[in-house]
Amino acid sequence: MSDVQIAFSDIQQLGDMLRSKQISSVELTKLYVQRLETYGPKLNNIVTITEDRALREAAQADKEFAAGVDRGRLQGIPYGVKDLLAAAGAPTTWGAAPYRNQVFDYDATVVKRLHDAGAVLTAKLAMIELAGGMGYNSANASFTGPCRNPWEPHYWSGGSSSGPGSAVAAGLVPFAIGSETDGSITNPSAYCGVTGVRPTYGRVSRHGAMALCWSLDKLGPMCRTALDAHLVLAAIAGHDPLDATSVSATYDAGTPVAQPAVVGVIKGATAKVQPEVKKNYDAALDALKHGGWVKSVVEIELPKYGYDDCVGAIIAGEGGAAFRDIIQDGRVQTLSDPSDKRGGYQYFAVPAVDYVDAMRLRHPMKRDFGKIFERVDVIAAPTFATVALPIDISFDKAYPGTSDTALISACNLIGIPAISMPCGTGLHGLPTGFMLVSPGLAEARIIALAAEYQRTTSWHRRMPPLAAA
Repeated sequence: MSDVQIAFSDIQQLGDMLRSKQISSVELTKLYVQRLETYGPKLNNIVTITEDRALREAAQADKEFAAGVDRGRLQGIPYGVKDLLAAAGAPTTWGAAPYRNQVFDYDATVVKRLHDAGAVLTAKLAMIELAGGMGYNSANASFTGPCRNPWEPHYWSGGSSSGPGSAVAAGLVPFAIGSETDGSITNPSAYCGVTGVRPTYGRVSRHGAMALCWSLDKLGPMCRTALDAHLVLAAIAGHDPLDATSVSATYDAGTPVAQPAVVGVIKGATAKVQPEVKKNYDAALDALKHGGWVKSVVEIELPKYGYDDCVGAIIAGEGGAAFRDIIQDGRVQTLSDPSDKRGGYQYFAVPAVDYVDAMRLRHPMKRDFGKIFERVDVIAAPTFATVALPIDISFDKAYPGTSDTALISACNLIGIPAISMPCGTGLHGLPTGFMLVSPGLAEARIIALAAEYQRTTSWHRRMPPLAAA
């Protein structure tokens, strides 16, 4: 098997190679470090390569394999994290100039749990500054520069988990950890053609992660396959006494088993999407139907709330509080995106009553979505209305006439999970995404359906020409 084929293997394939001694974890780690060094600068998707730590962890994994100690399927597997997660001794920059020299002396809980599972931290990956908390409007909103899409480097990888999406798609790491407040896992997953899971709010501890919005932020896996995402989620999920918002519900680490589902489709969901996005979404639904995984399709309407306004008010209140210091002392002016230089000041002008009203609306939103899930098992939708945006123009000018549904914002407000997976290509040969949403704590349901979709399709196996040379 060539180095490129190894680099684009999924976690289960890599684990089999490690256990059969076709390759050692140290050799595998060196392969990915070389790829990070070669392609990372071309794609602007890396902040720090943690080579010394990675080689120590890889050597420990090899030692344990030799001694017959098996920590599970992640043992010896390299990975990367979005650079808002603390890793002891390494810079944790939050993608922003004011924090580019920030170093913590501890690991975030997610990093610790992956270490305990035997995984090998290989890179801190680029992100939009402050996870997009200041209202950015361009791909250049990071001190590392615009993170490029490996399918076509003149296009963006998506935000704010831009580095994880780009790095996984380019075969620079087998998996990565991203974060989502309002689309930041699902967006780069769709744009880069990887499989990303936004877990239920509280499913994964956020201790050691930068806070943007305490009541919205979530951490989750970005991988090549749905089953890889399941393996990673099983390793990082669970209650953490260091995060009071983490839930006590257990996540079943056994292989998820798909059940035929009643699928809800949103009325008008494809009215303002690019034609290729609609075509690929329809084909993905058909693939699930032909596989016998759709009992019936039910048209639904999203409950009528001002989801965008609610998210905006909450980010203003909680994000403004999180970054009050750099707004007040003027360091916000060192951010890269012009909108970010102003955004924080605007947050201070949002009335507290808007925040309170937004928070109060979340309960009736949950109630009304609960009624939808009495009728359907999952909701299906195009992840986003378009393919990736060009890096050289502002987002609001990129694809006029297109519009996303409010589903991602709605689901983030009520804290329910989603999976986005690649389902085809659109303009410029760029990937499009297919999303499934479930009730809270039912990640296994959508992961299992996604795995069945991926058993009969190959979009998740494709390699960008740039990184497959």
